[in-house]
Amino acid sequence: MSERRLDDRLCYRGVPLKWQSEILEWDSPNRFIDSQVAGPYRKWVHEHSFQEHDGGTLATDSIEYAVLGGALANKLMVRRDVERIFSYRKEKLIEVFGGLLQAIGLRG
Repeated sequence: MSERRLDDRLCYRGVPLKWQSEILEWDSPNRFIDSQVAGPYRKWVHEHSFQEHDGGTLATDSIEYAVLGGALANKLMVRRDVERIFSYRKEKLIEVFGGLLQAIGLRG
């Protein structure tokens, strides 16, 4: 594994999957971008941005993704799952960091 690549395992609807992502850009502490190298999506690019805002941090996620099965599969199954993933992420960020604010932008 390259120092820019991360290997992970996840379970999607009971099916174990491998996921490998690569950090494409790193601009600490402002932002970083990772992209799926191998995994369940045809395309997955995730930008994480952080900026000071009202005495806290505004964490913004922007995700561009594409799925096998196209728009219909995305509409019927995948988009709801992605929205749930990032809703959970938001809850955990708030739990860990307190009054952290977060905005999420999905393009898929």
